[in-house]
This record gives sequence, structure tokens and C-alpha cells, in this order.
Amino acid sequence: MTKHMGGLDATRELIDACGIDIDSYVLDVGSGVGITACLLAEEYGCQVMGIDLSEMMVERARERAQRKKVEDKVEFKVGDALDLPFKDSLFDAVICESVVAFPKDKQNVVNEYARVTKPVGHVGMNEVTWIENPPLKLEEYLSSALGQAQFLDSDGWMNLLREAELKDITAKTYKTNALHQWSSEVKQMNPRDYLGAWGKLFSLIFKSPEVRKWIKEIMIPPKSAFHLFRYFGYGLYTGRK
Repeated sequence: MTKHMGGLDATRELIDACGIDIDSYVLDVGSGVGITACLLAEEYGCQVMGIDLSEMMVERARERAQRKKVEDKVEFKVGDALDLPFKDSLFDAVICESVVAFPKDKQNVVNEYARVTKPVGHVGMNEVTWIENPPLKLEEYLSSALGQAQFLDSDGWMNLLREAELKDITAKTYKTNALHQWSSEVKQMNPRDYLGAWGKLFSLIFKSPEVRKWIKEIMIPPKSAFHLFRYFGYGLYTGRK
């Protein structure tokens, strides 16, 4: 399952903020099962390169492109955001959704985005954002529950773009809630994909000691987790090279 805050509405807003149109060549970093890359090809008609660390995700993304009949516009390959396998100044736009939160060296990731972007091209990110400073226990709990992700506030995300020497930096932050987030996830996936992802999780609970260990670690959240969306939202951040 590919997850990010704000669902397809946030994706479309990020695409528009990056000035993507039919003539654009776009890099989608952390492309997952290919939802955003295929949407770009279908709705905007542009060429898209998607990369992901997971070979399994790449294969599923290729299957999606075939189902959507956009395989002539979309290509997927295994790749690492910390060392993008592309030459300098190749893409008109580089976008990512809930990707930069995971590597420890976030600045290197954003520097790589800027490197492969053409002059006057855009870098755009949708990242979970602290709307208010969270209690330490909540921050530690979410990092453990969500793959050791480290979230920043709006200034923190914008500083990464500034340090990569991008210009005309913009930021829009949004609050959300559990119901809206769940609804946005359901809308962006077909029922087979959604049920399949949950089925895979339940299967792993029975088969994988590592998954059972993870479930045990996150089973009892801190009290502040019940007020998560007081602190927790998302931001759309763009910069121009």
C-alpha cells in the first residue's frame, strides 16, 4: 500500500504547484505501487519515471501501468533517493510523497532532487508535518510505529529546500483527522488493492516474528496518541531550481 497524507487531493495540488503539464518529464521518488505516476500519465499526459527501493513495489507499479494502459508514458525502476541513478538536470519536476521523512540524511536526499532537476524546474514534497510541538513520547512512538520516520515542522522542511539552493520556496500546511485520512486512502485505491494490503498484513502477523514484535511494540500507545491530530498534519513544499 502507498500511503501519504491528504490523498489524491493533496497529490493534485502538489502537481499543480510544480507546474507539471503534458510536456513535462517527471521523477516520482518513492513511487510505491504507482498510483501517482499513473495519475500523472492519465490526467496530465506527461512522461514519468518512478523509482522505489522495493523490487516488489516496482513490479506492482508496472502491473498498474499495464492495467491503466499508460505503460508507454510511465517507466519504473529500483532506485535510492540518496543516490539517484540519473544524470544532472534531467527532469522538469521531481516529486515525492512521504519519502524524505525516512532517510536519516534528509539534506542529501533533497540535494539529489535538486541535482537531477532542470534549471527553473521544480522540486515538490508532501511530508507529514508537526503542526504543534509533540510530546517526546508521542514522537518516539510514531517513529517506532512508522518505520523510524522522523518528521519535521514546516520550517524544518523548508530549510532542506533552502540548503539545496532552491528558490521561490512555498509551503502550505494542513490539519486533518483520522476519518478524512482513512477516506482519502480508500478513494485512491481500488477495493482489490486495499483489501489485499490488509490481507497481507494479517498474513504476516501469523508468519513473521518481526511483524509480531512490531505489533507488540506499538500495541499500547501513549495517551497523547489519542489526540494525534492536534499535533500531526501534512505540508506541501515546493522550490524552483
